[in-house]
Amino acid sequence: MNTESNFVELKNASRIWAIGSVHSNLDSFSSIKKFITKSFKPNDKLIFLGNVIGLGNYSKETLTSVIDLRFKLMSKYKLSSSEIIFLRGAQEEMFNKLLQLQIAPNPTEIVKWMFEHGVDKTLESYGYSKQEILNVSSTGTLSISKWTAKLNKTILNNPGHKEYFLNLKHAAFSPSKKILFVNRGVDITRPLSAQNDCFWWGYQDFSKINKPYNTFDRIVRGYQSNRNNDLEKAKNSIICTLFKQPLSNKTIYAGIFKENGEILELFESN
Repeated sequence: MNTESNFVELKNASRIWAIGSVHSNLDSFSSIKKFITKSFKPNDKLIFLGNVIGLGNYSKETLTSVIDLRFKLMSKYKLSSSEIIFLRGAQEEMFNKLLQLQIAPNPTEIVKWMFEHGVDKTLESYGYSKQEILNVSSTGTLSISKWTAKLNKTILNNPGHKEYFLNLKHAAFSPSKKILFVNRGVDITRPLSAQNDCFWWGYQDFSKINKPYNTFDRIVRGYQSNRNNDLEKAKNSIICTLFKQPLSNKTIYAGIFKENGEILELFESN
């Protein structure tokens, strides 16, 4: 496995925009999108910190809107593909596993677990019912393969969606390695290349980190599972969490950073 391809170095960035978990909140994302479109400047970079999809009712529509923003910024500012980055979150990880359900050892149990964690909402946005998938999951490898082929074709019929799922990164960082961007956390006892799935499933007590991780003075993440988060407190912490529980509040947090880890601005959706 080429681990280098899982990471992006944010070179020559005047400012780095980061967007926390969107979770298919289309209206909330629309307000963030409007602000970015108006305020983005040459040499800025943009990173989505995972979980664009899932939990909400508009996964397909939200992903289309995200891809539209990417296209418009790349066109206007002549950006390369490495200057607008998408990280893998738990929702994307689960959905990618679903696209390969035919190789799962216990497909029905896996589908049920994923549905408990919001993946059913993503499937429903693409036109698939929960019961249909539960029924298919118990029919055997050949039938499941036919269904996953159908799902993959559906994804392919939405411009940019297949490319999104194929090009998700694990983390991003500045050339100075002062600021690190992840979806949920890192195992501070291991280097970035040996994190396994800590990036999107998290690491025990990660929220309590109060000293730099290697050279990283700032870790910006897009999701946390169970703690309230105050953006003001994040300004003085090693970990800056761009996410607010509970999920039902539908608020999206975002921020603008310098490559040395300095926070220029933190804001939320209207």
